[in-house]
Amino acid sequence: MKELGQISRLPINRFTDFGAYLELESGEEVLLPKSYLTGDEREDDYIQVFVYTDSEDRPVAVTEMPRLILDEWAVLDVKEVTSFGAFLDWGLPKDLLVPNSEMGKNMEAGKRYLVRLCMDYRSNRLIGSSKHRDFIGPAPEDIQPGEEVDGLIFEKTDLGFKVLVDDEFEGLIYANEVFEDLKIGERRKLFVKKRREDGKLDLQVLPTGRVKYEEGAEKILSLLKEKSFLPLHDKSDPEEIKKVLSMSKKHFKQCIGQLYKAREIQILEDGIALA
Repeated sequence: MKELGQISRLPINRFTDFGAYLELESGEEVLLPKSYLTGDEREDDYIQVFVYTDSEDRPVAVTEMPRLILDEWAVLDVKEVTSFGAFLDWGLPKDLLVPNSEMGKNMEAGKRYLVRLCMDYRSNRLIGSSKHRDFIGPAPEDIQPGEEVDGLIFEKTDLGFKVLVDDEFEGLIYANEVFEDLKIGERRKLFVKKRREDGKLDLQVLPTGRVKYEEGAEKILSLLKEKSFLPLHDKSDPEEIKKVLSMSKKHFKQCIGQLYKAREIQILEDGIALA
């Protein structure tokens, strides 16, 4: 069934006491239960649905949308762990099963994990897999420092934040280079710092070089236009600078130097102000 695990727009073929039967591309039908109907639908109307299998492994359509579709990744919460696997919340009435055989490491209820939605072709069911390294490879050797990538932050360690890069590679943002709140499960643009010999990427939140300082300087200037004065200077505590501007003290000093040279700001004993 081509539609299994996908979001599709399907026509209503007929109505029954249980709901509406939608027509699949193959000519087969799938039930959209009555609880998902408003009563205004008519035959041949198209409805956007997600097709998966119910608790009895029968194909069923729902109008609720999951947090991921077939072959996509998401960071999901574990609701329950059983002897045969873990059940995760993916936004649908029936929780997503990650069998023991598809766990990268033992899961715990209440914690969050990176999961890929897969098809179990032996049972024709949708399952989750947290064995992310089975699906990714080394980053290409020609990837350049400073290159912008799409990152899904999926785990925090003592070293920093693990990131799934472009859904294909693994990367890391070092903890001592993070000056803003990063959330597990967040997707955001990141920048390549370097490619390591093992094919993984060292990443950073801000772009490198002159663009980095221009963006930081623009942020300071924007705040000054709101407040006229910021009680931050080159002797301020690094934690205070991080709290107000989400940047390191070194970055802050480089930015205010750039603004001062451009005659945009005044540097005072107790802070900075608009020129």
